[in-house]
Amino acid sequence: MKVVLFESVSGLGNRGDVVDVSDGYGRNSLIPKGLAQKATEGTKAQADLMKKAWEQRNAKNREAAEELAKSLVAKPIIIYVKAGGEGKLFGSVTTSDIASSIAEQSGVEVDRKMITLSDPIRTLGSYSVAVKPHPEVQFPVSVEVLSE
Repeated sequence: MKVVLFESVSGLGNRGDVVDVSDGYGRNSLIPKGLAQKATEGTKAQADLMKKAWEQRNAKNREAAEELAKSLVAKPIIIYVKAGGEGKLFGSVTTSDIASSIAEQSGVEVDRKMITLSDPIRTLGSYSVAVKPHPEVQFPVSVEVLSE
């Protein structure tokens, strides 16, 4: 069954795509949830318009993410925490802590879900943290964890 996606569906396609799915998946899941509609000539024309609008919006969001990257890569983010002997922290630095420090120091709001930490930060030092504000844009931010 060919359907037109009205919303982006993970692993299937983006808004405006015409995709081929099994009859049961289309009839029992996608169409009742309003995520898709059976492809006809009218819906295919509508899909082309949706796809163009989605591509324009995606390009604008990607440009905004690249501007964000330019502003954040330039300077390190400094986080002051309580630490014990040998540089061990009382607790850890989380993505929420990093997001709030970015907002305080650079004035740019970054959602904590955009920040990727391989392991929680539990010692003093400098770290490189990945920030992914857009699916096509990922950049490192330097984070320095210092004792209060």
